[in-house]
Amino acid sequence: MPHLIAPSVLSANFANLQADIEMINNSEADWFHVDVMDGVFVPNISFGFPVLKSLQKLAKKPLDVHLMIYNPFAYIEPFIQAGADSITFHVEATEDVEETLQYIRRCSVKAGLAVNPETSLSLVLPYLTLCDLLLLMTVHPGFGGQLMKEEVLEKVTDVRAWIEQHKLSEKLEIQVDGGIDLTNTPRCVQAGANVLVAGTSLYGKADLQAAIAEMRQHANASRLKK
Repeated sequence: MPHLIAPSVLSANFANLQADIEMINNSEADWFHVDVMDGVFVPNISFGFPVLKSLQKLAKKPLDVHLMIYNPFAYIEPFIQAGADSITFHVEATEDVEETLQYIRRCSVKAGLAVNPETSLSLVLPYLTLCDLLLLMTVHPGFGGQLMKEEVLEKVTDVRAWIEQHKLSEKLEIQVDGGIDLTNTPRCVQAGANVLVAGTSLYGKADLQAAIAEMRQHANASRLKK
């Protein structure tokens, strides 16, 4: 699978959001990553349907929506109507994991499952045949600017081996999110991740497009070394 870069809109300049969206449209990025937080599942509140609808009008790349909310099933249809191209929810946030994944797939968008750093992979493995994407959080979700938890990369390696063993490698993306930057991009790729979500490390640079291009170069170089 190709390596994809998904800048997190949570780190964008909301005083001039359109300009940041246009820069990503014209960059080497592949997706927009949209974090939705409810202030309950995680200790922070971000944005919901109105912002996503605004993004959808301007974005020329897929909207990858990451729901950090309880009861995600109830919000699937509204987020799809608002423009989501993929929806990822947390295994820790609902007891209806299989039902929610199947519903997302019936709505003809990509279905993803997310797992927090401390959560065992055993909770997600039974559902991976229903997933298009597995998101391994490399920080505790809720706030940007955290340092990546290096120990999660062992989980990335383990789940990549499981995916290859079960012949799902052509179907299932492995995404990492939290503290991803140029210094750890090679380790993420070498561990088996192919979708890199980055926020602070990209938007904090003077030239966002150049930062995205540089991250892609690091990812591609690391893939060649494997």
